[in-house]
Amino acid sequence: MTGKMTVSQLEAKANKVREDIIAMLEHAGSGHSAGPLDLADIVTTLYFDSMNIRPEDPEWNDRDYFFLSNGHTVPVQYAVMAERGYFDKKELMTLRRLGSRLQGHPERTKLPGLENTSGPLGSGLSQAAGVAYTLQYLDNNPRRFVYVMMGDGELDEGNIWEAAMFADR
Repeated sequence: MTGKMTVSQLEAKANKVREDIIAMLEHAGSGHSAGPLDLADIVTTLYFDSMNIRPEDPEWNDRDYFFLSNGHTVPVQYAVMAERGYFDKKELMTLRRLGSRLQGHPERTKLPGLENTSGPLGSGLSQAAGVAYTLQYLDNNPRRFVYVMMGDGELDEGNIWEAAMFADR
């Protein structure tokens, strides 16, 4: 964890993230804007104040996990990760370009620090529940946290309810 930031500091970071999202999407000429802009406060707070992470060591064993289930909102995650130091902010302008690590939906193997690949709605909760189960019961490390961001459009997917029932045990 980076230490507690004031609400004003978090608001300023989130507003910078919003500026980066708008610049990225305008430069790309396509992409979703409403969801990423709406999520800026939450994702900024997670990455800058709540999650136990090390941007210089994205695969750190004792890190917390963030799963973005509604993958089309990934510009907010890219902007926050760049602001937090996972990669150079100049790379934000490669959003949705052929060969870029910053695609329209996150691809876990393309960018260190991304915990999941998403695109099909509803997959994030299943992925997060599986990792949480592994951490708690197989790694015997219940002190790490797993966060998942979901969109309203995916809540009617059957796999959401199956993942929720799995996570409830």
